[in-house]
Amino acid sequence: MNIPLIEKLEMRNIYKEFPGVIANNYINFHINKGEIVSLLGENGAGKTTLMNILYGLYRMDKGEILINGKKVNINSPRDAISYGIGMVHQHFMLIENHTVGENIALYLDNVPIIFPEKSVERKLKEFFEKFKFNINPKSKIYELSLGEQQKVEIIKILLRGASLIILDEPTSVLAPIEAEELFKLLKNLKDEGKSIIFITHKLNEVFKISDRVTVLRLGKVVYDGDINSVNEKDLAKLMVEREIIFNITKEKKDGNKEVVLSIKNLYVKNDKGLLSVKGVSFELRKGEIFGIAGVSGNGQRELVEALTGLRKIEKGEICYFGKKCEKFDSKIFRKFNVAHIPEERTKIGVVPNLNVEENAILRVYDKEPFTKGFGLNVKKIKEFALNIIKKYNVLTPSTNIKIKFLSGGNIQKFILGREIETKRDIIIAAHPTYGLDIQATRYIRNELLKMRNMGSAILLISEDLEEILEISDIIAVIYEGEFLKVDRKENFKIEEIGLLMGGVKS
Repeated sequence: MNIPLIEKLEMRNIYKEFPGVIANNYINFHINKGEIVSLLGENGAGKTTLMNILYGLYRMDKGEILINGKKVNINSPRDAISYGIGMVHQHFMLIENHTVGENIALYLDNVPIIFPEKSVERKLKEFFEKFKFNINPKSKIYELSLGEQQKVEIIKILLRGASLIILDEPTSVLAPIEAEELFKLLKNLKDEGKSIIFITHKLNEVFKISDRVTVLRLGKVVYDGDINSVNEKDLAKLMVEREIIFNITKEKKDGNKEVVLSIKNLYVKNDKGLLSVKGVSFELRKGEIFGIAGVSGNGQRELVEALTGLRKIEKGEICYFGKKCEKFDSKIFRKFNVAHIPEERTKIGVVPNLNVEENAILRVYDKEPFTKGFGLNVKKIKEFALNIIKKYNVLTPSTNIKIKFLSGGNIQKFILGREIETKRDIIIAAHPTYGLDIQATRYIRNELLKMRNMGSAILLISEDLEEILEISDIIAVIYEGEFLKVDRKENFKIEEIGLLMGGVKS
């Protein structure tokens, strides 16, 4: 396939709306040959949606795409590839049990049917000599490091003829040395005339790699210009600047409250075996909301899973109510009076194919009054489910309906009600309002504050700065598994939080 070189690509007035959410609000974006443009913004700013449109994974509602001045229609990844556009996703599209050569051969369309690996190996040898690194074509994907797997993704795109590469949060899974190797490769590709769109939320990376930066906020472009025309503070303010409305009643609390959760020097690994929580320490007290701010992928998920017994602790100490948890797992966690509102509500929070009543007693099915002899007390279970529905305004036609048929907002309100009604000394709330409409968001924030005012200790993990600033008493900013700063909310400025979320210590 003879793919023309992209001298200039333009996206004009791109509009994309999902039910209830405008993801891209008439965005204009462009990139030139031999240029690295960073696409910067918070989670939910519209970065990935815009690039998924460019790569043909989403269809735009309005707008147009031009390559070298000519309008093009990109309705699928195949169309994007035919125009010389390649994309490396956060989660790699590789077959782990196949070799490097086999994975690349599957992606190319100009290799022989018989012994395609030999043809690929010749191409790889030329590529490695040109860019001065090497990966064994016979290695299985699962044998490679994440950095090497990412390079395989880039290689297969380039060998297919791409002259524009989209990288979606490429360093989120990489160790620091692998990130530096990636930057070196990208600079070499730039020198070869390739164009690179670098989606990120890390401010230090923007200044390391970019010629130009485009900042998105709430689906709109708020800055597009040369990287030398801004500094880290400017970009932090552009990323997070918004009106913060403090319109929820929040009682003042006295100091010296009882510590109910104590974490000391905690280390936790992620699914890839890399440390994602590194030496975290903090205390959670009664009548207090401890908010952890940070962009997704900086260790929040692993921290919550460690605190709820769902993930092994490598090192450190967890104490609930003054009791050190030596061998901590989910069974032990269930014995504590701790509510857990999980990030993945349909995977961890509920069992989708069970009905509302059955989901209501998931954590207390073996306790009175829900047990009756060797069976369940159906009457009490129904009463409990109806109480949650009424008290927390859960919209459902029946308690016998499978919970998967409820909307996301109603499932979240149901989980909140179930957890608070059974466990209320400590509440661990991970992204409790993610994806919810304004009304449901306001309701859940009010409920959390109500529990805090009644003496509950709440650990709030959220990517939403408005949420963190609105209801937290103490704020910790997490970056790459470490707390960069922990202080009372009033001692933070929003620009400082933005810098810290990007890994810049003030």
